[in-house]
Amino acid sequence: MKRIFGIAILTALMACNQAEKKSAETNDSTKTDAASVKNEISIKDEKKLAIFTQYVDLKNALVKSDAVSAQKSAAVLKNSLAAYEGCEPTADIAGKIAASNNLVSQRKDFTVLSADLIALLKNAEIEKGTIYVQHCPMANKGNGGDWLSSEKEIKNPYYGNEMLECGRVAEEIKAK
Repeated sequence: MKRIFGIAILTALMACNQAEKKSAETNDSTKTDAASVKNEISIKDEKKLAIFTQYVDLKNALVKSDAVSAQKSAAVLKNSLAAYEGCEPTADIAGKIAASNNLVSQRKDFTVLSADLIALLKNAEIEKGTIYVQHCPMANKGNGGDWLSSEKEIKNPYYGNEMLECGRVAEEIKAK
């Protein structure tokens, strides 16, 4: 009986070690694949491309939980949105983010900003690359939140380092 019990423990330990090695190998190959392929985005409408690029800067500032950088990025984005016909209300939202140094408030407004920009960019003529619409079900007290990304890898702007990889790719907006 002791021998059977000992073999069972030994087998379980060996299985756990093998699983760790396999997951480490898988993670390593995934990282090199993601690093070697850069997703360059090209949008026919230069104004939409500028808006998307500035939005990504804002998202990245929120990923880093950097309220000051988020303010600066949102101020630049606000000006671009104000200059784009029909985006004046969205520019006001970017202005609210630029006016606040409270990360929680910025992230709450980022939800509305993201929804507007997702709608804007779904109709964009993408010439090259893929824009990823990503979703975190836990954002906004469980109501969820979406955002745009130029990378398939999840980097959650609603939680930063607290839950950096929480989320999934909900949709891909690709070149036609």
